[in-house]
Amino acid sequence: MDAAEFRKRGKEMVDYVADYLEKIDKRQVFPDVEPGYLRPLIPDCAPQDPESFEDVFKDIEKIIMPGVTHWHSPYFFAYFPAASSFPALLADMLCGGIGCVGFSWAASPACTELETVMLDWLGKMINLPEEFLAGKHSQGGGVIQGSASEATLISLLAARTKTIRRVQSEKPELTEADIMGRLVAYASDQFCATLGTTPCCSFDKLLELGPICNKENIWMHIDAAYAGSAFICPEFRHLLNGVEFADSFNFNPHKWLLVNFDCSAMWVKKRSDLTGAFKLEPLYLQHHHQESGLVTDYRHWQIPLGRRFRSLKLWFVLRMYGVTGLQEHIRKHVRLSHQFEHLVLQDERFETCAEVVLGLVCFRLKGSNELNKALLKSITEAKKIHLVPCHLREKFVLRFAICSRTVESTHIKFAWQHISQLATDLLKTWEQKHHQQ
Repeated sequence: MDAAEFRKRGKEMVDYVADYLEKIDKRQVFPDVEPGYLRPLIPDCAPQDPESFEDVFKDIEKIIMPGVTHWHSPYFFAYFPAASSFPALLADMLCGGIGCVGFSWAASPACTELETVMLDWLGKMINLPEEFLAGKHSQGGGVIQGSASEATLISLLAARTKTIRRVQSEKPELTEADIMGRLVAYASDQFCATLGTTPCCSFDKLLELGPICNKENIWMHIDAAYAGSAFICPEFRHLLNGVEFADSFNFNPHKWLLVNFDCSAMWVKKRSDLTGAFKLEPLYLQHHHQESGLVTDYRHWQIPLGRRFRSLKLWFVLRMYGVTGLQEHIRKHVRLSHQFEHLVLQDERFETCAEVVLGLVCFRLKGSNELNKALLKSITEAKKIHLVPCHLREKFVLRFAICSRTVESTHIKFAWQHISQLATDLLKTWEQKHHQQ
């Protein structure tokens, strides 16, 4: 494919994607396929000779789309949102086009510098304490990771290295292995200090945890993967109070801030804590600007060596939506979750199982776990909407997460009527079955 054909095909692909997203509500949200569906549909090895773009293109609908779960459908209420917007898609295209591998400043200065500034923009939007921002002369700063679990692992490894070095300086007679065997990580059943847990979007008490961690010299990492985006709204910012005690903080713009996956924002108070754990300097990666002390080489802030130009997505989205546009997006989702909560509470057969703070409602039929498993089974089999469950203490609970950028009040009403009708049908057969027994 030459540049001329790329122009033509690129326009076709943009049209295809725009059509896909515009008409996504007409597609069944969850696919009908069984595991292994795809292998029989394609040859068992790569073609010897080139095929045309048309051949590839027509196989998208034939082979790929039947096996796609449509995360951006307004009938998708599972997991947490996966962000998507047209500015972010365009930026992703540019990122692929530039195609740099930004492991060091010299590998593409714009790739590193835009990321540093974008993480400062984002940090200011959620009113992070000054120490987390790179600014001009700070010890802290931000970096884009692939996911929140990656950020957690990086914090854990940085904390481990920092602790080992501290103990070694206090007790030089101990080897690294001696110290390693005695290290302890404190966690709850959700793993680390969390704002907006995955099962029910609950919030740990940072103002209680933080001072203890600081007093005992424990690294505190805060994961706000989903909820973090909401802190750009002043009415939700109080949920972040206590972040000032943390050593590292992370949230995912790729969940709720309209920036396509992957874009997980992580900040540290002392970037030397990360570089201390990850720094490797083979000669071929060194460059003459390093000595100035002004240069960030992000490979020392992450697990992989290579990295994509992901800050372009943030830059496009933050500029084209502005803080107010992004706040509107968050507020709309929160409004819709309260609408759904209200519908649940009007039906005396149902109960909610956790406080609705942001865009997630945890609910269930009053009754046994078996009954609720049966309800979820009938929702899943009907394939009109997509939900996933969770366990809250001993209860089997249905999660209803507001996800799609295009979801509206009508979709919420539809989802509730659908669930409520399935519950009616289920309770009839359930009563008959248990009556007979």
